[in-house]
Amino acid sequence: MDKDFKEAKNFLFSEETWISLAMSATKIVFIILLAAVVINIGKVIIRRVFQVKLKGPLRHSERREQTLLKLLENTLSYVVYFSAILAVLDVFTIDVKGLLAGAGVLGLAVGFGAQSLVKDVITGFFIVFEDQFSVGDYVKIGVAEGVVEEIGLRTTKIKSFTGEVHILPNGTISQVVNYSMENSLAIVDVTIPLDVGMDRAEKVIEQYLATLPKENDDFINVPKLIGANNFTESEVIVRIVAETKPMRHYDCTRTMGIGMKKFLEQQGIEIPYPTFVTKSFTTI
Repeated sequence: MDKDFKEAKNFLFSEETWISLAMSATKIVFIILLAAVVINIGKVIIRRVFQVKLKGPLRHSERREQTLLKLLENTLSYVVYFSAILAVLDVFTIDVKGLLAGAGVLGLAVGFGAQSLVKDVITGFFIVFEDQFSVGDYVKIGVAEGVVEEIGLRTTKIKSFTGEVHILPNGTISQVVNYSMENSLAIVDVTIPLDVGMDRAEKVIEQYLATLPKENDDFINVPKLIGANNFTESEVIVRIVAETKPMRHYDCTRTMGIGMKKFLEQQGIEIPYPTFVTKSFTTI
């Protein structure tokens, strides 16, 4: 007992022990700081590369650029942190090679139980590779509907309009409705009294529609007056269709409805409030 106590005392009060601990602590701090610096520098380089791509002639869609940027930053962090952990273990004289070999055998043993993880990673790869949806897209996946906040190696984060964040394992994504890949369609039904006269009403409406693309760049082109869509005993309902930028059809329908009512009233044509119908071209 006294022998063990003396050995412990000699170890604790040994100058070599404290020097060794100080050197180990210094190495660990240096490894952590170096990992943080490498990650920050790597992220800056990745962002600079993507900025150059955005200015170049061979520009991909901005939504896909943002997705790849986020994915590369996450991958860089995973690789650097894993390397840092191995370096810290080496400071403690732990056999890293033997640990990796054992981990390989253990990984093979539990691989059959990690099929869902592998499926998530593979599905996430194909989501990005096939450009099914990207960061910033407005999508609907199952019960989750909103803006894609992040696409990771294993999960996808979707933020709904009311603020909830849905975290979906990539392997569970089987069907996606993407509203942001193509232009949207806005439809407005306007009720015109029969005593006004269709010819006059259509000329006034077309006059107003011609001003919209100049005042609002959400309109792809001049909205089209389809014509009479329905009749009542005293009124005729005319339909207007407008092609808009992705997910801008809600704002464009309000713009058309409110602006048209004011414009028609200025021309002496009293109408009820227009009926809004909004649609999107995309169902992917």
